[in-house]
Amino acid sequence: MRTRTALSVPIAALAAALTLSACGGGGQDAEPEQKATEGFPVTVEHAGGEQQLKIDAKPERIVSLSATATEMLFDIGAGEQVEAADQTSNFPEEAPTEKDLSAFTPSVEAITEFEPDLVVLSDDMDGIAAKLKKVKTPVLHLPAATTLDDTYEQMRTLGAATGHADEAEKRTGEIEERLTEIADDAKKEIGGEKLSYYHELDDQMFSITSKTYAGEVYGLFGLTNIADEAKEQAGGYPQLSAEFIVEQDPDLIVLSEGGDKAVEELEGRPAFDTIGAVENDEIAQIDGDLSSRWGPRVVDFAEQVSEAAVAAAEKN
Repeated sequence: MRTRTALSVPIAALAAALTLSACGGGGQDAEPEQKATEGFPVTVEHAGGEQQLKIDAKPERIVSLSATATEMLFDIGAGEQVEAADQTSNFPEEAPTEKDLSAFTPSVEAITEFEPDLVVLSDDMDGIAAKLKKVKTPVLHLPAATTLDDTYEQMRTLGAATGHADEAEKRTGEIEERLTEIADDAKKEIGGEKLSYYHELDDQMFSITSKTYAGEVYGLFGLTNIADEAKEQAGGYPQLSAEFIVEQDPDLIVLSEGGDKAVEELEGRPAFDTIGAVENDEIAQIDGDLSSRWGPRVVDFAEQVSEAAVAAAEKN
């Protein structure tokens, strides 16, 4: 089995409508305004649980500086509240991606141009959170998840922060249930096979260990990660040598970066033709977005891992 095609494994302007209603002065205008703030104020924990943020009213102009947060917001029903999303937010299709809005080199001016009542970010680059607080802009900091439980917690946090707590709770339950189903079905087909895998992040042979977020997903299928044997763990992202990979002889190789020739280039590395995964044509290519983002599309990532693992078991 060889997958060569990458699969794409962190606001409509409702505020304007609310303003028009509020300016009408009639008794019938008061009800929509009340509904908009129902359930608020709320206080949520963020920044890894080290901070709290009080949100007085339902945010109607959200700026997302995290591709994962953007996916989460749309998944829990808060997409119409997203006024702008950073240049890496390429999913879903309807996300209001702004090519000049950067999460890596954030600008207070560029962000406040959208008049946000809430900014969501995963990385506090250049101290942007403090800078935004100085101009009275609320910031919700949701760092990269390290476990699946982090994903569920962040989705619930966004749900509470945006007025979609029930939707977020429902979606986290659905995602958790679906992941269990995918893993259980795959393990039945894999049977007693003890499969090993190598997940390659780039052509410099950086990989992941089982202690990373993506590594936990692989763990759902009972797969053995060869990178766990590396002497230098590098915070969960070790750089492996060609000799080490050949020696470990993984049953499955998954590439999360590279173009159409990535598989061919890997096969051409010295001695790689002796690796079981290469001999059996068990090299899968998965869109890096699926394995690097910790949002609802983790289900898509798990489905691709399942397909690859089952195929490898059949040839092992």
